[in-house]
Amino acid sequence: MNGNSDARPPGLEGLLRAASEGGSGGARPVEKWDPPYCGDIGMAIRRDGTWMYQGSPIGRIALVKLFASILRKDDDGRTYLVTPAEKVDVTVEDAPFLAVEMAVSGEGRAQRLTFRTNLDDVVTVDAEHPLRFETSGPDGGLKPYVLVRGRLEALATRSVYADLVELAVPGDDDGDEVGVWSGGVWWGMG
Repeated sequence: MNGNSDARPPGLEGLLRAASEGGSGGARPVEKWDPPYCGDIGMAIRRDGTWMYQGSPIGRIALVKLFASILRKDDDGRTYLVTPAEKVDVTVEDAPFLAVEMAVSGEGRAQRLTFRTNLDDVVTVDAEHPLRFETSGPDGGLKPYVLVRGRLEALATRSVYADLVELAVPGDDDGDEVGVWSGGVWWGMG
């Protein structure tokens, strides 16, 4: 925000300028930044991965990737676009990213699952990037999420979920629960 007494939330142009000044490609060090909260400018991420600004989809993928590079989810559970100078709300319907593709290498306990998100982040499931399954709706279906960075997760698409189900094996205990191996860890689908 500027130093005048007009404390309006920053506009899209100001966030774009600040994000662009942070360098090229990849996530910025948003966890280190502690700017003042500047309000809600109408940013949202729909369940299907569509980024919205004031009710309209943001159609340019380069612009969405730029905004994603300054995205942060705080301890309070809220998601923000963060620059060194300002922090604004982003309403997220489910997860900010979608896991749209999965690659499998190795077998059994040595298996590694690597996901690509809709914004081209690549994450291998391991202790630092856990995979979790959440029960959804009254039907009891499962929604798989992988931690991308910070507290930001990617929800697996239906096709990726189907691929995970094909890889499911019984756990070591009594075999009642199934899950998948990745990064030397068994991730239960319980």
